[in-house]
Amino acid sequence: MSFSSRTALLALVAALAPGAAVAGAPEGSFIFENRLRYETVDQDGFAQEAEALTLRTRLGVEFPKVGDFQFLVEGENVTAFVEDYNSTVNGAVAYPVIADPANLEINRAQVTWTGLPDTEVVLGRQRIVLGNARFVGNVGFRQNEQTFDAVRVTTKAFKPVTLGYAYIDRVHRVFGRESAQGEWNSDSHLFFADTATPVGQLTGYGYLLDFSNAPTQSSATWGVRLSGARPAGGNWQATYAFEYARQTDYGSQPVNFDLDYLLAEAGAKRGPFSGALTYERLDGDGVRGFQTPLATLHIYQGWADVFLNTPAGGIRDLQAQASWTIANPALVQSLKFTAAWHDFADAGGSLSYGDELDLAASATINPHWSAELKAASFDGDLPGFRDRTKLWMTLEYRF
Repeated sequence: MSFSSRTALLALVAALAPGAAVAGAPEGSFIFENRLRYETVDQDGFAQEAEALTLRTRLGVEFPKVGDFQFLVEGENVTAFVEDYNSTVNGAVAYPVIADPANLEINRAQVTWTGLPDTEVVLGRQRIVLGNARFVGNVGFRQNEQTFDAVRVTTKAFKPVTLGYAYIDRVHRVFGRESAQGEWNSDSHLFFADTATPVGQLTGYGYLLDFSNAPTQSSATWGVRLSGARPAGGNWQATYAFEYARQTDYGSQPVNFDLDYLLAEAGAKRGPFSGALTYERLDGDGVRGFQTPLATLHIYQGWADVFLNTPAGGIRDLQAQASWTIANPALVQSLKFTAAWHDFADAGGSLSYGDELDLAASATINPHWSAELKAASFDGDLPGFRDRTKLWMTLEYRF
């Protein structure tokens, strides 16, 4: 897309936004977000270190509600000021990948209908994040958000159970409009149910994914998750989560498989401190591993993003993580420090892939400004899993 076309699209969204704000209706809102990020990647096998300085800008309007309808439109632009990295579309293959290509697109364009009691229907290009985003999410860490052309129905009419269904016609992925893998044509169905029980929050789901131009990513996954917390004395709370899913071939998938997913987590919280030990296993059969192609993958299995695709032998991730939040320190509203350590192996635990250390410090400066310093270091044990170190510095503004 030409520079003039980009400018025209952003100008259109910007022109619409002030009009909504001036209207003064309490249900309308103006969307304006900027995120400036500096990222470096030093990876074995590459003579040059990747370096990126990118700015993501979002402009949009959520219009005042008219009857049972509400419209939202949002444009998103990613500009690369420093492009010494392989964006996956710029041809800079001498550098490691940083999947933040320059891009301009309509990020969201949706209409919401609430004409039935306790029910919401959303039609159009939209953000979908289900549960903890382990299977379906918006990949919010990357500069170009993943959104979906879909219809989604969520109802609380059968309390205490929340039920939902979504049909996805197209997936707009983080790789942008110029990438051959930037959009997936979809004939996918998402089912989900959620309810509170005496032992925790219980969630059941079924994700039937079928992509005609990415058939090897097609699959059917059915699963259940239980999570909760219990008092443990002395102002401590014990936290826990258990999850199991089974994935099989579906739709356009050319390969037959039957694979399992298992998660067990135990943790503790007290005031500003939280910590957890996690066992997560995605099985593999030697040909294919259990895949989660629509997930927000960055927050799972290490921030270095070594395992965006599950190896054929599967993966077992043993993780220890802790965080500490300081409220109202000098100069800012809050500070949060996070550390995590991962030990990676194949699903059976007999073949070591490597280990990783992740560290982050984030600050909420005020209701509009936030900043983050973040690093990940992966030490691989096999040729296919190369050592790499990543660093991020981010400054974000939200209107």
